[in-house]
Amino acid sequence: MSINPSPENFALLLALSFFFGLAFEEYFGPASEKIPGGVRTFPLLALTGAMLYLLEPAHAIVFSAGLLALGAWLFAYYRASLGEPASPDSTKGGLVALINNVLAYLLGPIVLLKAHWLAVGMTVSAVLLLHARDPLHKLARTIPAHEITTLGKFLILIGVILPILPDQPLTSLTTITPYQVWLAVVVVSTLSYGSYLAQRLISPARGVLLTAVLGGLYSSTATTVTLARRMRDDPEAQGEFQAGVILATALMYLRLIILFALFNLSLVRGLVASLLLLFVVGLALAGLWFWYAAPATAQQRAAPLLNPLELRAALLFATMFVVTSLLSSWIKQGFGHTGLYWLATLVGLTDIDPFVLSLAQGSVAGLPLNTVMVAVLIAASSNNILKAIYAIAFAGWPASLPVVGALGLLAALGFGAAAWLGGS
Repeated sequence: MSINPSPENFALLLALSFFFGLAFEEYFGPASEKIPGGVRTFPLLALTGAMLYLLEPAHAIVFSAGLLALGAWLFAYYRASLGEPASPDSTKGGLVALINNVLAYLLGPIVLLKAHWLAVGMTVSAVLLLHARDPLHKLARTIPAHEITTLGKFLILIGVILPILPDQPLTSLTTITPYQVWLAVVVVSTLSYGSYLAQRLISPARGVLLTAVLGGLYSSTATTVTLARRMRDDPEAQGEFQAGVILATALMYLRLIILFALFNLSLVRGLVASLLLLFVVGLALAGLWFWYAAPATAQQRAAPLLNPLELRAALLFATMFVVTSLLSSWIKQGFGHTGLYWLATLVGLTDIDPFVLSLAQGSVAGLPLNTVMVAVLIAASSNNILKAIYAIAFAGWPASLPVVGALGLLAALGFGAAAWLGGS
């Protein structure tokens, strides 16, 4: 293999290794112990790695010998450091410092052989990880072990199960394939879990409005139940929780836009005006009520939500997806569009995501786009009625009156938009 190093590669190698060493020494510089590596060592290691690789690039024997020599030297240092007592404020790098030395040595052939973005990305990532020690350790202590296990199982389902599912319909009753069903599960669960993690990690105080925003992005119904209970338990902050319920419902419309954008762009183009109007109206109602009724101590109360990323919930979503898809096809064939609209009304009293996503992916053959748009608006509006009922059930009639009024207005606007689309 013939390699002709360019001046640009040489300059990039020096710049990256110097930056790497500067960041390393800035982090470990205050340490009382002498730690290998630094602003001079890393450029020398990078240049040594590049030169040794250029001497014999065909099999990289000389480069490998240099790597072994570096490893032996680092091993001797590490073994000696293990025998030294560590003070409570010790900043010894352990294996992290040693691995950084190895990365500096590998930087030479990486700059010579690979795209520049890889060398830059590797160096920047190493520096960020080096300086993120305390935040990352804090993050590891913040996330409970069972949530990490759940996420691991979910990643297996994404990386193992999803690719092997057939992308062909298994029955003539619907055009939906197993791959499409599970893809919908993955997308919805990812959005739900992302909003949950954002709430848990970004805001330790978990203010009510942040709970409403992030909760509305994964389940406005669950958020309504949570905040309605808080209305009952904390009467002094009812205004804040009432505004939170309205805000979560407003975010439901934004969530639908995001989901439809991933599965059916034609549906997004047809519904975006109606959904954005409902979102803006809900946002305005929540803002006005928060300004009018929320106390001065707003956004300081905790309103925790449960982890939405559970495998049983994912399997239940997939089951409901298939069932609503089959029901939609059967009702459309037997009762026409009117029957499908009644089904949308009933589905709105449960979880609308499986129903609307099955329609968005074309589960009902020959269904006009206009009919799908009407069904989506009916389901979302019916779901608002369900949330108003939940608010009354968990918070009582007097406390839930503003919520019922706001959700009733959004439901009426949604039904009105559906009627307008149905008649056009």
